[in-house]
Amino acid sequence: MDLLARVRQTISRHSLARRDTRVIVALSGGCDSVALTYLLSELDAAGDIRLEGLAHFNHQLRASSAGDEALCQQVADALRQPILVDRGDVAALARRERRSLEAAARQARYEFLARARSRFAADVVALGHTRNDQAETFLLRLLRGAGPRGLGGMHPRRDTYIRPLLDCGRPELRAYLDAKGVRYAVDESNEDVSIPRNRVRAELLPLLERRFNPAVVDVLADAADIAREDWRWMAQQSDALVRQICHRDGDIWRIDADQLNAAPVAVARALLHQTMTAAARGATVPFRHVAAALATSRGEGPPVDAPGHRVERVGQFLVLTSRPEHVTGRWNGGRRTGPANFFRYPLSIPGEVRLAQAGCVISAEQVIDSGLAADIPRERSTMAVVQMNRFPGSLAVRNRRPGDRFRPVGLRGRKKLQDYFVDEKIARTRRDEVPLVVDESDRIVWVAGYEIDHEFRVTDPAQGVVVLRVREL
Repeated sequence: MDLLARVRQTISRHSLARRDTRVIVALSGGCDSVALTYLLSELDAAGDIRLEGLAHFNHQLRASSAGDEALCQQVADALRQPILVDRGDVAALARRERRSLEAAARQARYEFLARARSRFAADVVALGHTRNDQAETFLLRLLRGAGPRGLGGMHPRRDTYIRPLLDCGRPELRAYLDAKGVRYAVDESNEDVSIPRNRVRAELLPLLERRFNPAVVDVLADAADIAREDWRWMAQQSDALVRQICHRDGDIWRIDADQLNAAPVAVARALLHQTMTAAARGATVPFRHVAAALATSRGEGPPVDAPGHRVERVGQFLVLTSRPEHVTGRWNGGRRTGPANFFRYPLSIPGEVRLAQAGCVISAEQVIDSGLAADIPRERSTMAVVQMNRFPGSLAVRNRRPGDRFRPVGLRGRKKLQDYFVDEKIARTRRDEVPLVVDESDRIVWVAGYEIDHEFRVTDPAQGVVVLRVREL
């Protein structure tokens, strides 16, 4: 089956568009989006869809950004398609909103695409994600410990966004453009292997192809399809069950524990993840907290202090109680003037988080083959060096939660954070303000200004380290 026929089949199988569907293409200038533009132009000529125009957003993050914009204009001229171009200072947006560059770029891009869809009166926006992107996403999420929902990867359709190239590989898209003599841009930032996706693309996938399976991209993309459909079924079952056994009263959810425990484990976990995420007001709920909540429901474990809420067994019910979302509390001469304010903010690498609650800034940067580790004082330092490969996912900064434990370097076992604060003679009024750097599974990496966890100590600086710093505002 040729490339165009496969795209046509993908559109039909996932009901992405009909003959009267008005489509615009998100055109970056790279190989994938340029190939998508030409393929959809052919489908438009055949009467399969209505291609209404192209949309290019210049993030102004690279020296070649202006050249990419000019190339997109050339593509539009060659295909006689209208194009909407906009620019944004993404770096300034990231600084202003204290977000990572990646998050700020995504926000700016999707806001622009929404405007472009309105400008062209289009029904959907076509994105150029490929089978290779799907395989990379699967591996990244697998390494971060995702379940079937996360392993399902990118969906062919999400609201008004469609991905017609998910059954197409990047090499064949390049061959398609080369055969037509069409130029496309090459993003030099893709060579930066400090970015996890680039590292998977440049190092892990080639290793898997060379040493284990030459068709690993197809295998992983197929696995994502399977996980997505499995999750779809579990979510349907969970939605039906939650209406029967779960009742909400404000910030409290009550789940009939007996009926929850009688459900298949996969469905029970999906239901708990759904309700716990709601109780956490959208915060990430790691698998270990879901598993612990299920044990609590069965009477096999204690109450669970999860992100943003608490889970406990009360009579016949499993009860989830949200913590207050907005609780005031400020420093006044080093003393808190109000009750504890639970906070949690994502910390990108590189990046920083400004904590008004604690009067400080926490930053993170990656260093390769560094000799810093030997020079960092271990006690009460404003800087900590931790092993990069100990946490394949993201970091966050939060304050303490009931039940927090960690293992100080040199200690044989884990220790309650509360006991550590007492031993270190940290005043009771200050304990809620001590920032904690945690990984994606909510494990404490660094008690900022005091101690790292033994698990994250540097054992091989050549593999890359992350330097964490704390400074006053």
